[in-house]
Amino acid sequence: MKALLKGNLVRLSAVDHEELGKAYAKWNRDSELKRLLDSGASRLHSSKAGIAFFEKDLEKASDAQYYFCIRAIEDDRLLGDINLDVVNNWASRNAFVGIGINNREDWGKGYGTEAMKLMLQFAFTEVNLYRVTLTVFEYNPRAIRSYEKAGFRHEGRLRGALLKDGKRWDVLYMGILHEDWKELNDDKRTAS
Repeated sequence: MKALLKGNLVRLSAVDHEELGKAYAKWNRDSELKRLLDSGASRLHSSKAGIAFFEKDLEKASDAQYYFCIRAIEDDRLLGDINLDVVNNWASRNAFVGIGINNREDWGKGYGTEAMKLMLQFAFTEVNLYRVTLTVFEYNPRAIRSYEKAGFRHEGRLRGALLKDGKRWDVLYMGILHEDWKELNDDKRTAS
């Protein structure tokens, strides 16, 4: 049986709100990262505020929310986080996913793609979802390529929905269905 939350590059681990809060206080000083992760105006937060935010967020999390830290296999360092939020009701079996690889030095190394693939495996085989959706800003081609590699397809766009640096940008919707994921993974098994 395949390891559920562990790949070749990364593993998904439980969230330590103190560790994640301190890390976000550091990561949020990178204005480019903030623009990639958040549509709102950039705000700086202290470690204490970050810890309190994650502590409160995890405390009020429902059974329909799944939060994980992303860790490098090679040295167990914290790379970022990923979350899955089931939307509407369980009967629809739909969820939104969000991910961040938050150290600039770790971008472009496949960590995010593998973490997303692990989350999709979890979503479709453990949570029994039918659809996983995400949004991404059009000015983030690295993330768009990563999501395409994980099997997401372009489904729509909100034209001009985001204002950054005095310019309007589109917000893209991408999604993957259980059968898309299954087909991708069945193809990989038969190819090996």
